[in-house]
Amino acid sequence: MGSSGSKATTVSAPPTRCEEPRRVVTRPPPLLEQPWRKVSEKYKDNLEFVKSYQPENEQVKHLRILLHGPVGAGKSSFINSVDTVLRGRLAGRAPTDAISGSSHTLKYKTFDFTKSPGAKYSFVFNDIMGLEEGSDNGVSATDLKLALRGHVREGYKFNSKSALMEGDYGYNSDPTLEDKVHVLVGVVPADAVSRISDEMVKKIREVRLAASELGIPQMAIITKVDEACPEVKKDNCDIYKSKYLKEKVEGFHQRLGLPLNCIFLLKNYSHEIESNDEVSAAIVCALKQMVMYGEDYLNDQ
Repeated sequence: MGSSGSKATTVSAPPTRCEEPRRVVTRPPPLLEQPWRKVSEKYKDNLEFVKSYQPENEQVKHLRILLHGPVGAGKSSFINSVDTVLRGRLAGRAPTDAISGSSHTLKYKTFDFTKSPGAKYSFVFNDIMGLEEGSDNGVSATDLKLALRGHVREGYKFNSKSALMEGDYGYNSDPTLEDKVHVLVGVVPADAVSRISDEMVKKIREVRLAASELGIPQMAIITKVDEACPEVKKDNCDIYKSKYLKEKVEGFHQRLGLPLNCIFLLKNYSHEIESNDEVSAAIVCALKQMVMYGEDYLNDQ
C-alpha cells in the first residue's frame, strides 16, 4: 500500500487586526488654579469699610442704592443678606417669594440698617418691582427712570399698566439729593444670564442709558451662583475660581455693556441658619464697591 501520507498544508490565520488605542478624553478642570478676583482675604477690611462709611457730602445722610432686575433675581434676598452680614445673624425684613412667577415687591420701599440703638448705617437700599416680559408686566422703564431722579415717593405702589405721572399720588415733584439714586445695581441670577431675552436687555439698557445721562454709576450682581455651578455649591470659596461662572460674567458684560470690574458674583443667604464668612465675603466685596461708587457720585454733585 502506498503511503497515504500527504504533505501537510499550513493554513495561516488571517492577520490579527490591530485595535486602535482608546483615546482618553481629558476634560479641563472646572476650576482655575487661582481665583480671578480675591474676596476672602480682604473680607474683614471690606466689612470694616462699609460699617464705618460716612458720606462726605453734607447734603445727604444716606447713600441710596437702587436694585433692579428680572422677577426672582434675588433683589430682596440680597437686602436680607446684607442685613445678615451687618448683624452677624440671619435677617429677613425684605419679603421674598420663592415660587411666585410675578414680582413679590409691589411698593417702592427703602431699607436702612441698624448699627446700634438709635443709629443707622450710612447707606440704604431701594427695592422695586421686578422687570418682566411685555409692556404691561412688571415695573416700567419709565417708573425706574423716575426713581433714579428721586420722583418716586416712599410706599408708592407700582402699576404695571400705568406709569407714574406728575400730579399722581406718589409723585415727588421736588426731590432732594437725598431722594435721588446714587448707585444703580442690576441683579440677575447666574442660570438666567444666557437666557435673558432681547426685550429684557432692551429694558435694562434703556434704564442704564438714563442713569448714564444723570452720571449715576452702575454695577451688577450675579446671584444664585450655587444653583448654577456644582463646584460652588460644594464650596462657596470657589466662586471666583469657577470657569463656568467666569464665562457668565463675560457673557453678561458683552450683552449689557457693563465693564467686567463692575460685575460681581455672590450667593445670597437662603438655606443657612447662621451667617458664615464664606458666604459673607463675596456679599461684602460687592457692597463695598457700591458704596465707593456712590461716594464718588456724591462728591461730584
